[in-house]
Formats: sequence, structure tokens, C-alpha cells
Amino acid sequence: MTPSLPTPTRLAPVSRQIDELRERADALEPPRSELHDYLEKVRVAASTITDDDVERLKQAGCSEDEIFEQTVGVAIREGLRRLDSAERAIG
Repeated sequence: MTPSLPTPTRLAPVSRQIDELRERADALEPPRSELHDYLEKVRVAASTITDDDVERLKQAGCSEDEIFEQTVGVAIREGLRRLDSAERAIG
């Protein structure tokens, strides 16, 4: 499980939901190697993902469900990483 920061007062009303998101994202199976470059692109430049990126993964044997689940998991983890970073910066 990804360690979380102590919940600041302003996030207290949603701390349970944040913890649940962490748990669900961390519970996903590790991605197969064919997904690694794609998932890095999701992490750092999600707006540049194209249909061709997804099509290449499908041609490599990844199912649409697998691509979707891994995409959502990475997006959640990256969003929470950014939230944690922002909380450290502003306290």
C-alpha cells in the first residue's frame, strides 16, 4: 500500500474516500511489460494518448478491460501522488 500523509483538516471530510482510492489502486495486479511505456505516458502526458496507443496494446494481446483498469489505477496513483506533494508544499 502506498503510504499516505496525515490528513490535513481541509481533507478530513474525504479522507476515507482517499484511503479507499489508494487501497483499490494498490490492489491491482502489476501491469504486464507491454503496458509499461503506455502507463508512463499516462503518468506524465495523459493528454497525448491516442487511439493508436491503445490499438498497439490490443495487438500485443492486452484486453480492453486490462488497459482500462491499469490506466485508471495509474491515473489514481498519480493524482494521489500529486495531492500528497501539494499537501507537503502547502502544509
